[in-house]
Amino acid sequence: MKKMLLATAVSALYAGGAFAAGHASEAKIGVILGFTGPIESLTPAMADSAEFAIKEVNESGQFLDGVTLVPVRGDSTCGDAAAGSAAAERLITADGVVAIMGADCSGVTGAILSNVALPNGVPMISPSATSPGLSTVEDNGLFFRTSPSDARQGEVLAGVLGTNGVTSVAVTYQNSDYGKGLSDSFIAAFEAAGGSITLSAPHEDNKADYSAEIAALASAGGDVLVVLGYADAGGKGMIQAASDTGAFDTFMLGDGMYGDALLADLGDVLEGSYGVVPWSEGEGTDKFNELATAAGIEAGSAYTRESYDAGALIALAMAKGGEVSSAAVAANVLDVANAPGEPILPGELGKALEIIKAGGDVDYVGATNVELIGPGEAAGTYRHYAIKGGAFETVEIR
Repeated sequence: MKKMLLATAVSALYAGGAFAAGHASEAKIGVILGFTGPIESLTPAMADSAEFAIKEVNESGQFLDGVTLVPVRGDSTCGDAAAGSAAAERLITADGVVAIMGADCSGVTGAILSNVALPNGVPMISPSATSPGLSTVEDNGLFFRTSPSDARQGEVLAGVLGTNGVTSVAVTYQNSDYGKGLSDSFIAAFEAAGGSITLSAPHEDNKADYSAEIAALASAGGDVLVVLGYADAGGKGMIQAASDTGAFDTFMLGDGMYGDALLADLGDVLEGSYGVVPWSEGEGTDKFNELATAAGIEAGSAYTRESYDAGALIALAMAKGGEVSSAAVAANVLDVANAPGEPILPGELGKALEIIKAGGDVDYVGATNVELIGPGEAAGTYRHYAIKGGAFETVEIR
């Protein structure tokens, strides 16, 4: 089981890496995302959103008596665990980051946590790593996420198919921790609800030809093809191959398939299809959308809100701990994320820092109605959308 350390134990573990606020002029935060790879169309807006929170903290002038937060980017590649781990190692050993906003895809996130963050005592807050396996990974209280586990997404996917009257589907999933975990969760939920899986089969990313995979799925049959992959890689290839052969004309899309670039290329093919993606609504979401859009950030892209919240939580946790250190972040994330305390929305990070400095408590609501449960992960809600007229149209928030 995941072990959440007591504050005293955390302080002892990381004592060698702490810098008193009075002796530091800046604190570096790693922003490690797949700037290349299967979700590269999504990551610029995610990084911009996290750095937008950091910029807001700096401009408030309230952070640890003038310490400046400095974001440092690293490329996780999303899919190459060795490359992602090497990038994280450079961020920690060469750049000296005290915390990491990221990583993004589940497999590379798990590799960075185990191989780099854990040995170096550096906390991570991922905005988008959703594998159920990360809920129980041994992490010494260093890993958090602002997106919900795919254990929940599988149930939502099954529910959406039920709403649409679909009882028989074929499933293709990206051959990774993310794809397999989401597929297992979805299949369990769909079959429990009385649905039938004709065939569940993995696909690899970046193949030139997916006709063999589609032929097997088409032969098995099914009213809908459920695609649990990535919009810039194999998931897109599977949809294109299905369209080319006429194998399927309706698709159910997991969160990794949400992206404007996919609609730009395959909007006509996907007309009438539907999917889900972690989403939120309410005052905090509206405020983030307003502020981010004014700053030139693509606020409506996937995981932008979760990225802003991850960056904000790192800063507020460090402030709550009163020092520029990995220990301060790890020990205080849950404290600033949850009640009790003054609710804090996007644009109110300076207010939060003032409350913390005065000895008060904050309850960071943020852009996604943050509430970290269990092993430090988001409870989360999802957007059920339909593709109509070449656009994502919200059906409901679940």
